[in-house]
Amino acid sequence: MVEYQNPDHEQLMKRLRPAPSVEEVTYPTPRQQAWSLDDLPRTVALTMHQGSTVTSMDFHPSHHTLLLVGSVNGEITLWELGMRERLVSKPFKIWEMSTCSMPFQALMVNDIAISVSRVTWSPDGNFVGVAFSKHLIHLYAYPGSNDLIQRLEIDAHVGGVNDLAFAHPNKQLCIVTCGDDKLIKVWDSMTGQKLFNFEGHDAPVYSICPRSKENIQFIFSTAVNGKIKAWLYDNMGSRVDYDAPGHCCTTMLYSADGSRLFSCGTSKDGESFLVEWNESEGAIKRTYVGFRKKLAGVVSFDTTQNHFLAAGEDSQIKFWDMDAINLLTFTDVDGGLPSLPRVRFNKEGNLLAVTTADNGFKILANAVGLRSLRAIETSSFDPLRTPIVSAAIKASGSSAVPNAGPVSCKVESSSPVRPSPILNGVDPLGRTVEKPRVVDDAIDKIKPWQLAEIVDPAQCRLVTLPDSTDTSSKVVRLLYTNSAVGILALGSNGVQKLWKWPRNEQNPSAKATANVVPQHWQPNSGLLMTNDVTGVNLEEAVPCIALSKNDSYVMSATGGKVSLFNMTTFKVMTTFMSPPPASTFLAFHPQDNNIIAIGMEDSTIHIYNVRVDEVKSKLKGHQKQITGLAFSTSLNILVSSGADARLCVWSIDTWEKRKSVAIQIPAGKAPTGDTRVHFHSDQIHMLVVHETQLAIYDASKMERVRQWIPQDVLPAPISYATYSCNSQSIYATFCDGNLGVFDADSLRLRCRIASSVYLSQAILKGNQAVYPLVVAAHPMEANQFAIGLSNGSVKVMEPTESEGKWGVSPPVDNGVLNGRTTSSSTTSKSHS
Repeated sequence: MVEYQNPDHEQLMKRLRPAPSVEEVTYPTPRQQAWSLDDLPRTVALTMHQGSTVTSMDFHPSHHTLLLVGSVNGEITLWELGMRERLVSKPFKIWEMSTCSMPFQALMVNDIAISVSRVTWSPDGNFVGVAFSKHLIHLYAYPGSNDLIQRLEIDAHVGGVNDLAFAHPNKQLCIVTCGDDKLIKVWDSMTGQKLFNFEGHDAPVYSICPRSKENIQFIFSTAVNGKIKAWLYDNMGSRVDYDAPGHCCTTMLYSADGSRLFSCGTSKDGESFLVEWNESEGAIKRTYVGFRKKLAGVVSFDTTQNHFLAAGEDSQIKFWDMDAINLLTFTDVDGGLPSLPRVRFNKEGNLLAVTTADNGFKILANAVGLRSLRAIETSSFDPLRTPIVSAAIKASGSSAVPNAGPVSCKVESSSPVRPSPILNGVDPLGRTVEKPRVVDDAIDKIKPWQLAEIVDPAQCRLVTLPDSTDTSSKVVRLLYTNSAVGILALGSNGVQKLWKWPRNEQNPSAKATANVVPQHWQPNSGLLMTNDVTGVNLEEAVPCIALSKNDSYVMSATGGKVSLFNMTTFKVMTTFMSPPPASTFLAFHPQDNNIIAIGMEDSTIHIYNVRVDEVKSKLKGHQKQITGLAFSTSLNILVSSGADARLCVWSIDTWEKRKSVAIQIPAGKAPTGDTRVHFHSDQIHMLVVHETQLAIYDASKMERVRQWIPQDVLPAPISYATYSCNSQSIYATFCDGNLGVFDADSLRLRCRIASSVYLSQAILKGNQAVYPLVVAAHPMEANQFAIGLSNGSVKVMEPTESEGKWGVSPPVDNGVLNGRTTSSSTTSKSHS
């Protein structure tokens, strides 16, 4: 490694070096040892014809069967693999020649061929970036329908644009590009303005790898001469040079959890190298063996499941365990591969796309991947249903932490929550967009629509988490881990419990599932994660909890101090925010895990920096305690909700209040009780939950666009509700024990699940009413959710494998379905 001896070099290395912090805790995480070759997607599930040589592929970050493909003829195509269907195809064309540079215009006079060098999704899946072999990049917005909407065309580099990636420096979504002109450039994704121009390579830049570590944003870049450089967003130039092994033309990738750095490339004499780096030392930690041929071109590789590496070479796909240098296994996928096939895993690691020699690609799958493809193929499918359209399509970020609690539920059969007659039926001017049906279920065509009513355990898949029934402690907060391997529950007694799913033949992915009973997980020390409840009246305490993005630690309180727990050892790392006032809600800043928004019982919101143990801002706008917080990076706002039935909007940059809105309470109902907020994955629309209603707001205007109030088969007060992971459904729990699954766009009820499904006859007949206080949505499986009950138990529920989903959306017919009024929504603007 070459070091430039100046203070900036030391500072850069200090920033790149792993260091203990709130986001990057140094406690070891246990590796799951139980894996098998069956975890690798090696079975050929599909062979698809693109029509032109495929040059780049990328799976959607959350819709795991949606594949973006770029071709040598300049065309990009969006495939829904489960239906073997092209959803969108965009041939290459110049959108506005007059804005392009004169050198590019001169090139195009000669009708030069343009190919795609890179296609990639933004981290939220709302945007598509395309780099071309000459000068241009294109940015499309993807609203979730069968369309890509033109957003930006930039003449980015002289010569070829060799790579494109998305990054989030300074809390804004940016596009990073590199090219034959030896430059790296950073562009504003909303305006197309150039923000940074990095010079220093003395050869064409081949690839880029933006990265965030310890809240420091930087970019690795690699040139065709094997030089690797690291850049901060500061226009100070690169202070570090690494040499790739064999001075090869290389690509760099991190493992999914961001903890390990790999590179793979091919030298000028055709020798290929796959290595793991010691990132802080600039040294090679491990060199993998198994490449044989000396071929012209550059080897393509990818990582998956924080465990495996795959590369395409010698007309084969080769696999390695990250922890072993020797080749694990290989496959020729029944033949037809080029000498250097390109490879791309989906985020789950259960599908692998591989380019073929005959202008197409194959999809390899493991058992879970095969099931996901079949599930879409055999069911009625709305390809990524269109969200409510907003005037401004913006970049989105991470959704709010699901962190709200129960309402006080007292249900009298003689006085259910009645719907206001004004709110029944659907406003014909409603602003939702009806989605085109791509494949209609044959049954749907024949039978009139019926509400799916599940009343028997045999009608769905259900698992009760072991050691979870402690009738003295209600489950008041419930979270899936972000990696989807576990569930975390906070009881009303301040004790947190963690369950993890084992990796075995029944569950090769080790993800949460209703097919397998998980293990109640504790460290060997026997420690419990218990909040400080000294002097706390647990009957009045408002518990709150938030989980770090990398699942390393959990932060929670139950009326007392906020405790930060290590998720591996269960040890308390620190405590802060001693009452009074007590903390009532916790939410991490989406771009900085050291910044936490803390809602308080005195109606204020504290913006707290963990690292320096200091409250940076105190926000005042509510009259009662804070019951919900949700960030939108797209709109650059924090939305708060309180027990005063009000919503406040705060600027993330200045923490100034932008707006305050009262939710519309149905006639005859008091504006009391908890109000909670959750952002849709588009980061513009927002679910507002109150015991009297579900409502959808356009947060860019803070206008209500839909509302549903308890009625018909679901008359009881709402105890909790949240979006499914893909924001297509809403899961709601009710104080009479019912559960409802709603269409997230229209708020129409699709499925009712009765308490007889998950409660025993003895409990149903008992004197004590048992009902769900909270529901959590699986972060990757859109049809799985978990409920926490008032008797201390936790249940995980999924539809039967034959059904695959919770009912179907009712057709729209003036608010009447087969002579019966729908459990319906209304569209209206709210003013206050």
